[in-house]
This record gives sequence, structure tokens and C-alpha cells, in this order.
Amino acid sequence: MSEQAQIFTDDLSPEVAGTYLQSGLLAVDSEAMGLLPHRDRLCLVQLCDEAGLVSLVRLSAGLTQASQLQKVLEAPAVIKLFHYARFDVAMLRHHLGIRVQPIVCTKVASKLARTYSPRHGLKDLVLETVGVELDKSAQSSDWGAVLELSEEQLRYAANDVRYLIPAWRKLETMLRREGRFELARRCFAHLETQVDLDLLGYSSVFEH
Repeated sequence: MSEQAQIFTDDLSPEVAGTYLQSGLLAVDSEAMGLLPHRDRLCLVQLCDEAGLVSLVRLSAGLTQASQLQKVLEAPAVIKLFHYARFDVAMLRHHLGIRVQPIVCTKVASKLARTYSPRHGLKDLVLETVGVELDKSAQSSDWGAVLELSEEQLRYAANDVRYLIPAWRKLETMLRREGRFELARRCFAHLETQVDLDLLGYSSVFEH
């Protein structure tokens, strides 16, 4: 992989984990065999710091712990940035026992800030805010053969975190300008509780 992307198996190296722990903001994403944590296994975790250092962590089937990854994702001084954090945080919690905090979600931020648009997927968000068109053709593909992922899959996975921080910077500016940043912050804080509810099988608990 080019552009500073590094590939690891089952965990980050202590050296790279140490680098990420020095970052105030870290973009994170994951790939899995499906959308249900109790059924589908977690296959890949991607990270990118503010300096553009991208790491792809391939996870073997049955892996239940990744200590360096956990140290980074639970570090209170490092903000973890996701697009649709609700899914990724649930997968990391269920499969690796990682309780990610603190969390920022660009999908939530986009819905609060970009009220003029019905399109809040990562592809549309990055195109508008960063001016980069992501190739999403590898999105629905077999991520299970982690040691045999194609160059296309690896490039797709890396790009999903590579542009997330500049996209968030634009959204943060919009949220502050429109007076919705504090609302967004409260929504981000609720995500941990929402993931608890999801993993326990609750739905619509706030409805009548």
C-alpha cells in the first residue's frame, strides 16, 4: 500500500500504537462479513491520524483481543472519529471487548449540519467537503480472507479513513456556525449507550 499505509495482522505494533496515542484525533473504520455483530465477524480495522499515517489491521477468525488496538481506542485523550460509529463501535465491543471512547461520528454530524442534503453517506460527504471521489466498488466484498485481500480492497479500506479527518473539520465548522455543535456533542456522548442497547437487542426504547 502506498501513501504511508501499513498492514498488520491481529494487532498494531507497539511503535505505531505509541504514535497514535500522541494524536489528538484518530479516524477509525472497520470491515466485517456483514452488519450483525452477533452473527458476522470483524475482519479489518483501519486507522489514520492527523499526519496521514494509515494502518490496516487484519483480524484472524476467532481473535478476541488486540491489546495495542485496545489501548489506542480506549485512550481518553484521543478522539476517535468514525462514519456511522454505531456499527463500528458495536463490532469492536462485541468481538474484541474494546469500549471506544471518546467518539465523534461524521454521519451524525452530517445529518445535523448538512440539512440541505438527503445524502449522508461517506462517498457524498467526502466529495462535497474534501473534493475527492471515493471508489466504493469494493464495499460489498468478501473481507473474510484477511490474508488474501486484494489491492482494490486494501485501497478502499485505506481511503475510508484517509479523508475522514478533513471532512470532519468542515463539518465541525458548519456545526459551530449553525449553533448545533453542542447538540452534536451530546449525540456523540449518547452513542455508547446506543451501542449497549443494540448489543442487548433493544429497539425503539424511546418511542411511545
